[in-house]
Amino acid sequence: MPDGSSPDLLIVGAGPAGIGAALEASEAGLSVMLLDENAAPGGRIWQALERRGAKDADEDAALAAIARLRASPVDARYGATVWAIEPDLQVYALQQGRAFMVRPRTILLATGTTERPMPIIGWTLPGVMTVGAAQIALKTGGLLPDGQTWLAGQGPLMLLYANQVLDAGGKVAGVIDLSPRYAALAAAGRLSLSALPDLRKGLAWRQRLKDAGVRWIRASGVRADGDGALRSVTFTTDQGPRTVSADTLLLHDGVIPSIQMSRAVGCVHEWSAAQHCWRPVTDDWGVSSVPGILIAGDAAGIGGADVAMLSGRIAVLGLLGRQQQAVDLRARRKQRLAVRPFLDATFPPLRLTPEDATLVCRCEEVTAGAIRAAARAGCPGINQLKAYTRCGMGPCQGRTCGPIALDVLAAATGVAHARMEPLRTRFPIKPVKVGALTDA
Repeated sequence: MPDGSSPDLLIVGAGPAGIGAALEASEAGLSVMLLDENAAPGGRIWQALERRGAKDADEDAALAAIARLRASPVDARYGATVWAIEPDLQVYALQQGRAFMVRPRTILLATGTTERPMPIIGWTLPGVMTVGAAQIALKTGGLLPDGQTWLAGQGPLMLLYANQVLDAGGKVAGVIDLSPRYAALAAAGRLSLSALPDLRKGLAWRQRLKDAGVRWIRASGVRADGDGALRSVTFTTDQGPRTVSADTLLLHDGVIPSIQMSRAVGCVHEWSAAQHCWRPVTDDWGVSSVPGILIAGDAAGIGGADVAMLSGRIAVLGLLGRQQQAVDLRARRKQRLAVRPFLDATFPPLRLTPEDATLVCRCEEVTAGAIRAAARAGCPGINQLKAYTRCGMGPCQGRTCGPIALDVLAAATGVAHARMEPLRTRFPIKPVKVGALTDA
């Protein structure tokens, strides 16, 4: 297998955390390799930013960081997929159809987030997708949804994306707000001064939608209907069921850490009740339970772009033993994280109860009803569910179905999420063609 490079630090993921870590390490004199599946640096939050151009001060700073990365001696490889990490830290990756191996001294995982799936009847219909996927299409290709477009779910990304569509000249028919009615009121007690800028930004986004005539409907029990493609969306308001015609339905229920790689490499994980997801256990410097493996940014817990970039830099300073130099960075990270209790309380996960007919595992076509039947048959946990139903055994290895299946199984068995073992992931975590392994 070609390559065999031996950098001091290998970083997986070129989002804010990966960029921050790469710059800090490179400027300290370490040899750094940076691998990312995308065609350019930026991750999801800054995706295609070099092509799109900055629209505010935050994006100006992001572009400056990307420019510094481009000009640095970092060995950055884009379109590169890491598919395995051995216990001795040998890393196997794939780029342009060819596999290669790297032997770094230390690995930093900066793999970012995954959208929390939102299982409803009809969510697999053509015309139904996630808000995050639609945003990627907008950022990378300038693609806007056509016809009657509805957004459903909860979370600030819905507000942001709807405003981005308006900025690009598109239209949004309406937003179906499924968040708990009194969540914002309950969150007021957690409002800190550091949260005020985020609150003002959110209120401005909401006002912009109102001024543009975008309908905002508080509802529950949403479903998508259509014969071969989306035709309508039905939801329940205080006045009862309501159906609207729809060409596109975009779903969103927040984001969670992307833990497939940290699980596969054997890192210990813990259940986060606030964010309703599993997250890797790390110390304040990003050190995981596996020697040689650091984790930074949203992959270690949702904090946002600013926190992610700071975390990447802090992890490298900890690796170098320069903790004193990180005092200011750690103080800034703490300040930025002060808004999280407010955001978590304002946008709690929906905790939907899928109907029995709702498809949970799209790869293996396993329904919520089949998972409940497995629970009645004695299935004790999410990993054993694979043997009962094949749920989680498809190409995505549980990226989509894992969180849903865990919710359904926990409710059916009466066992708390924290008492269940997280879904085990095995390498290769992405499909790899045999030809790529033999073409050496």
